[in-house]
Amino acid sequence: MAEQPNTAPGRVGGCMLHNWAEERAVAALDTPETRSQIRKYGHRGILTTDWESKMERVTTLKATYVTPKSPGVRLRGVRGELLEKQLADTIREKIHAELNPPSPETDFCSTTQKDFGVEGFVPLAPETTQVHDYKSDQAVTFWSENRQRVQGVTGVQNPKASFRKSALFSTPIGERLDETEELPPDN
Repeated sequence: MAEQPNTAPGRVGGCMLHNWAEERAVAALDTPETRSQIRKYGHRGILTTDWESKMERVTTLKATYVTPKSPGVRLRGVRGELLEKQLADTIREKIHAELNPPSPETDFCSTTQKDFGVEGFVPLAPETTQVHDYKSDQAVTFWSENRQRVQGVTGVQNPKASFRKSALFSTPIGERLDETEELPPDN
């Protein structure tokens, strides 16, 4: 191979340090094209020197590929194929049954119909033992039922209205002495 000088007038790039052998080998193929033309169209004449040639549409693999031919005789028995089909169908049905269980039948019965509509049930209203007035009576709650056990509550003056306002806690003792009620014991 004859060495050519590295200073071609229309050269696009300089020689890299370790590529000097390759650069000299392809120096004759360098053309005075600009860098943008090379990037857009590539190096012309590297793959072929026939500038008017068209690219082939068929690859080597497609041209040489031959579809495989069957041997023309049966390779498996009929019973074996039918058995394999039957096994595949049963397995498919089992998996389908596991993954898609049947939806339960919808019960359109309401809670009232189910729990309170029992045959033979006769509703009885309890008889009243006292006359109650919901406007004036004190409500019966957990706290009103267990007021003796609640800690930190001041003395109850009226047992029917135990949680009403009471000034006993802040009333001075001197003013409380004239009360007729007995003072709560100090514990």
